[in-house]
Order: sequence, then C-alpha cells, then structure tokens
Amino acid sequence: MALKTLAPVKAADLDKELMSSGGFSLDQLMELAGGDGLVAARHLHHFGYKPTIYYPVPSKPELFVGLQKQLKSLSITFTEDFHSSMGSTDFIIDAIFGFSFKPPVREPFPSVVEALAETSKPVLSVDSPSCWDVEGGPPKEGELGAKFMPPYLISLTAPKPSIKFYKGTHFVGGRFLSEDMAQKYDLTVPDYHGVDQIVEAPVDASGGEKL
Repeated sequence: MALKTLAPVKAADLDKELMSSGGFSLDQLMELAGGDGLVAARHLHHFGYKPTIYYPVPSKPELFVGLQKQLKSLSITFTEDFHSSMGSTDFIIDAIFGFSFKPPVREPFPSVVEALAETSKPVLSVDSPSCWDVEGGPPKEGELGAKFMPPYLISLTAPKPSIKFYKGTHFVGGRFLSEDMAQKYDLTVPDYHGVDQIVEAPVDASGGEKL
C-alpha cells in the first residue's frame, strides 16, 4: 500500500480541523503524535530511560511552559552544552525544527546541525531532518546540513514531501485519524499491527513509499 504525503499547508489545515470538528485539543495531538521533543522525553523517562534535553530557546506559550514544568518535576536533566551531552548519550532524537522550518538556521543551532550530520550515534528525526526543507529536501551541496541523513525518521500523521529524498529507516505514527478525515485529506492510513502506535514504512527501490 503506497503512502501519500502531506504538504505543510495541508498539515496545518488538518491540525486546525482536528482541533475544531475533530474535537481534539493541541495538548492531545502532541501526546498522540509525540511531535514535540519534550513530550517524547517525558514518555522515555516513564519507560525507564534517562533523557537529557537540549532546549536553548524555550517556547513561551503556556503549553510548552507546562511541559517544561512536568519534566523538571521528574528531575529530567536540561543541558546547555549539546556537544558534551552527545558524548554520554546512546541515542539522539532530533526535534529541533518543525515541518514549517525555513532557512537560514540561526544561532545556536548551526553547530548542532553539523554535529548531528557528523555523529556516529544513531539519530531519529521527527517529521523532517532538522535544516531540511519539508518540501525541497536537504540543503544543496556545500550548505549547512547538506550531508545530514539520519538513520531513522518518523513521520507524524503522514509522510511529508521531503520523504522522497530520505534514505534510511522510516516509520509513520499517528494512529488517531478517522477514516473520514483521512479520505478528505487524501491520506492512506497505515496498517498498524496489534496495539502498535507506529509502523515501519520501507522505501521501495523505485523511490515510492510502500507498506
């Protein structure tokens, strides 16, 4: 079953509709899709892992302030030194920029993107690798992040157009769309197995997404 992509404008429209006629709140969508790195860190803590969070430019909306309070109440470490923390980690979740990211990459993130591109540690990017254009894919040769190809990528709700440039292990998560909503936005709901919340969607040799 081929998976269809969801462009940024349509993704934003879908979120708005889910929060209106769909009856979801923003908090619920972040919990269901795990789209924010802060939500992922809290889940990892409760699953027995010891996450460290690099969050140099905290978001001010109440939702994000609340998430930070939750994490601090769990004594989860916040670091200001990304590079030192990389040395003691086993796995990196790249949730720096959202799917609406537009260049240029501003400080303090250029050196972080370079480190992600060069590290031998496994990296999982959320929706689109940081510094990639969600439709146009990776930066051009010679530009910051041009060689950043994380070994793992998870697309939330549906793959974004940049997936056609991705070469690695691809997962899709978002087991909450109704059939009517998926049909309206011309999306394919993956065949999730058992109680799994994600499904692997290997890339076919022809470049298309297949399940």
